[in-house]
Amino acid sequence: MSDYSLPKTPAILIDTTLCTGCERCVKACKLENGLGPDRPWRGQEAVDGLSATRLSTILRRPGDRFVRQQCRHCLEPACVSACLVGAMQKTPEGPVIYDADRCMGCRYCLAACPYGIPRYDWDRAAPEVRKCTLCYPRIIEGKAPACVEACPEGALEYGDRDDLLTTARRRLETNPDYVQEVFGKYEVGGTSVLYISDVRLDLAAWLRMWQPDVDDRALPDPTKPLPERTWASLKKVPPVIVGMAGLMGGIHWIIGRRMKLAAQNAPPPAPDETQDDDSTPKTQGDKDDHA
Repeated sequence: MSDYSLPKTPAILIDTTLCTGCERCVKACKLENGLGPDRPWRGQEAVDGLSATRLSTILRRPGDRFVRQQCRHCLEPACVSACLVGAMQKTPEGPVIYDADRCMGCRYCLAACPYGIPRYDWDRAAPEVRKCTLCYPRIIEGKAPACVEACPEGALEYGDRDDLLTTARRRLETNPDYVQEVFGKYEVGGTSVLYISDVRLDLAAWLRMWQPDVDDRALPDPTKPLPERTWASLKKVPPVIVGMAGLMGGIHWIIGRRMKLAAQNAPPPAPDETQDDDSTPKTQGDKDDHA
């Protein structure tokens, strides 16, 4: 186990040309996070994608290529900007983590993530959102993420983001077989999980992995941070909530006022006429008079 000083911006560089698909990184992640065995859905033979018990996975692409999938830990994460209660948080050190105690279960973070990463643990009585945390407890102790230490091929490298960008550029310059681009350097404002590969892995490529027919016009500008897009809608939420609260409060007051006035104007109840004078019990004095 190697010791690291905490980088200024902790990041991982993934070289897909070195990955053999052994999934030792996936097993290390599951062990580190205590996730237990995979839970296939009904009719599913094996879990090979992200799930509540698999926070990272290896995607098998045509041509015997393997691509590791995990949270990208965006520099300006859309999931954090979409979370209304601060359950998704970007730590001062950089990793994006999740606080289950704050979560209200709206799942806006799932919809906001451009890479479709977070998963919801439907099998729990109190479901939680699940995602990679870049092994946050480990890195603040000066350790590398568990997946990095487990990789036998050196496909994953941990360090400061700027240093890893330099490493990536050096590899691209010396090997023309790579796509000459560091994926994650600029996409959605930049990510802390970077890729170099001999196939394209930009945002459009990721989206087409599960939406092959996606329209190019529906794709966001890959160089712009997505919080700029989510804020356009989320900034309307507080006024809407206040407005709805005022409306419901007004309706409640009107209904209560009407019920109160109806009770005040209602006629007094009619006397009980089921008993006549003969049915009134006679006292002992009445009996003596008749005697």
